[in-house]
Amino acid sequence: MRPVLRDDHEQFREQVRRFIAHEIAPCYAGWERQGITPKHLWQRAGSAGLLNCALPEPFGAGGDFGHAAVVIEELARANYLGIGFSIHSEMVAPYLHRYGTPAQQARWLPAMARGECIGAVAMTEPDAGSDLKAIRTRARPDGKGGYLLSGQKTFITNGVNAGLMIVAASTNPDLGARGLSLFCLDDGMPGLRKGPPMAKIGQHAQDTCELFFDEVQVGADRLLGAENNGFDLLARQLAPERLAIALRACASLEGMLEDAIAYTRQRKAFGRRVADYQNTRFKLADARAQLAMLRVFLDHCLALQLQDRLDPVTAAIAKLNATELQGRMLDDLLQMYGGYGYMAEYGIGRAWVDARAMRIYGGTSEIMRELIARTI
Repeated sequence: MRPVLRDDHEQFREQVRRFIAHEIAPCYAGWERQGITPKHLWQRAGSAGLLNCALPEPFGAGGDFGHAAVVIEELARANYLGIGFSIHSEMVAPYLHRYGTPAQQARWLPAMARGECIGAVAMTEPDAGSDLKAIRTRARPDGKGGYLLSGQKTFITNGVNAGLMIVAASTNPDLGARGLSLFCLDDGMPGLRKGPPMAKIGQHAQDTCELFFDEVQVGADRLLGAENNGFDLLARQLAPERLAIALRACASLEGMLEDAIAYTRQRKAFGRRVADYQNTRFKLADARAQLAMLRVFLDHCLALQLQDRLDPVTAAIAKLNATELQGRMLDDLLQMYGGYGYMAEYGIGRAWVDARAMRIYGGTSEIMRELIARTI
């Protein structure tokens, strides 16, 4: 048992594992072929208390970020990185809980906790990723106290399924990133259109799409926080978002290392087990040693987050180290499988290709290095 986690966290872990085994494992391959996770899974996850874990009832399951971390880790350890619960629970829900009005919270959070409303965050645009000042989606006054929103978003996780989208739009282009505001949009609003699931090289079960806004009428009651305050709200949530990505990367490695150890112990080459070759033993030893160091640091970060003290730079260090190690180590582990590592029947291949996105979303590794370098 890790010192940062309590007994109730570990008891919850067993509940999450049972849910994954019964509700996800038998169906995941089919969802990958379809390019989307069915909405009924979200409702079952809500009933099992796996959504909005860190929020108080009735807005969530009444736990803390430790419970959220358990869900993140177990999905990753089981090699199901395409399930978008974390975006919903650790990004969208906290925005509403921290910055939403009581009416906004009551309108969306209980439904999100039940899995009846799926959440997405729409920031990225075709020409604007981490560069928020380049956002072109515009929300201009409609003369009636509300806004008319026009523009386009891309690479939106949970986009096809989303019932609620938190959209970043410019309300004062002259201020650049400081002129951004956040708006809560419901699926089906006139002028809002979704593209089909986007074809990706990995994480196929995770529905990702484009969003198009054509003069969407947005009432003032859909503004999240204050006008032109979107950049500050986004910045305040970056640390837990990046920690969540780091936790996924580490747990994915732990699961794949266990699988690789088991595989190399039973697979033979030239009359010897693959695990009996010194190169294999040394690679596995390096993996275990590096993972041990990463786990200790991430648990330190998790302890800080549980105290609401995790800062953006430490979170950037966590994401950079975890995702870069994930990429290198999975490549080494896949090599141990030989040709079978490249075949879809073994999970290592899916883990390897799914992991590639981890160094991109949530801020690329280059952005993480830049953030860290500014403190030197």
